[in-house]
Order: sequence, then structure tokens, then C-alpha cells
Amino acid sequence: MTNLLIHSMSEFSDLILGCLNAAEARHIAEIGAEFGGMSQLLANHAAQHEGSLTSIDPAPKPGFAEWAASSDCVTHIADTSHRAMPGLSDIDAWVIDGDHNYYTVLGELRIADELARRDGKPLLAFLHDVSWPCARRDMYYAPDTLPPEWVHPHSWDGGVTLDDPGIRPGRGFRGAGQFAFANRAGGPRNGVLTAVEDFLEEARSAGQSLAWAHVPAVLGLGILFDATAPWAADIAALVHPWHDNNLIATLELNRLRNYLAVIDCQDREASRIGGRVAA
Repeated sequence: MTNLLIHSMSEFSDLILGCLNAAEARHIAEIGAEFGGMSQLLANHAAQHEGSLTSIDPAPKPGFAEWAASSDCVTHIADTSHRAMPGLSDIDAWVIDGDHNYYTVLGELRIADELARRDGKPLLAFLHDVSWPCARRDMYYAPDTLPPEWVHPHSWDGGVTLDDPGIRPGRGFRGAGQFAFANRAGGPRNGVLTAVEDFLEEARSAGQSLAWAHVPAVLGLGILFDATAPWAADIAALVHPWHDNNLIATLELNRLRNYLAVIDCQDREASRIGGRVAA
């Protein structure tokens, strides 16, 4: 499988760090470290502001735990977000890039919001994968750890494409055993963006004033923040040029089409070679 897909949240680092500076955020919680690319940038920010980074990831890539242990301002919690988050306090900003499914993300937002209100902090959260393919389709790293009633039928080897809400065995963008996709896109309680929208509806129904921006690039960055915060206007000014930007969305769509075309070529070549070997 090709590794051409640019997917790291670090691609948004200038915007995220700009928002953190505008909000004077010192204490940051990160959900989902993986290789630690964004983690290092967040740790540098925290160190420069005499703050801290708490990174929640039950199974980061090799070397991450050792790197975190070597830093004076980084704490790694090797647990799931729903279990680890309630034990945190005084978090100024959340960077959410863990398990990309409705149940997990909705729970993370609810917990972050509850902690922010408890600690008297304006809510500020950055979420990855709010665009295709996870906007309206769940993706699971460990579906067996989630309540069964929240898990859609899914496939570990089926792939997703831009023009099909279903799933294609052995074709398209797929996890190759590392993660699973829900068999269908769309519908209730399905996907990261759906979780964000439902959380926003809950919060607004409760009288909260929250702002939302969606940067439609690199699988999608969402910025969710308290519209009444003293720094809200500054963050709004930073993110407004990128929010639902049609040019960026068009470029991202073209990038994804090219990426899927490369996967298709690789699959055909693998099939050709496999057939020749079998013969």
C-alpha cells in the first residue's frame, strides 16, 4: 500500500500553534500521538510557555513513550481517551486525533466540555479527520473495546472510494488490517463530523455559544471554540480565511482522486504479479 497520503495533523501546525498563542494556551491535552510528529511541536509550545503536554494514546508508535519520558513537560497516558480524560484538570486546549468514530469523538467532546466548564476554562479543541473519509463514516482501531450498540458493521480489508457510500473488498483506501471502516457512509451516529455536529446541537440547546471552523484539507481540520472567550475574535480572524474554503476543498479532492488512482494502479499491478506467480 502506498504511503503517499499526507495525513498528519502537523500539516496544520502553523494554524494550530497560532491559535494556541492567541488563546495563551499553556496546558494542552493531545488524544492520539501515533508517531509523535504533532506531539513534538505541541511539546515545544508548552515548554516555551512554561506549560505542559498530556498525550493520551494506549498504543503509540515505537519510540514515542521513550521520547515522552525524556521530556520535562510531557506526560504520556497509555489509556483510552474516555478513561484518561476525566482525570485531567486545567486544560487550556484539546488536540483530538485518536479513534475516528462517532462514539469516541462525541464522548471526547462531552468530557472536554464538562472539564472546561468545571475548571472555568473556555473550550478550545482541534479535531482531525472531519473531512473524507471519516466525516460521515466510522473508522475503528479497536471496535471490540467499544459498546456494541455504537459500532456499525465494518470491514478490515474493505476500502472506501469517493464515489461509493459502500465498501469495496480489496480496493480503495483501506487499513490493511490496521483499522476498519464502517460498511456504509452516512446516517445517524456515523462519522467524526456527525459527532461534532451533534455535540454542537447539544451545547447550543444548553445555551452555550460555540464557534466552529472547518478547514477542508489533509482529511479535514476542525476548530471548535467558545465564542465568548476573550481570545475568540483573534482565533476567528486566524481561521476565517480557511473555513469552508472552496479552493482548498477542490485541491483536496484532486489530491484524493490522485491518491486513489495510485492505489488502484498498485492493486492492478499486485494482481498481475500474483497471477503470473500463480501460473
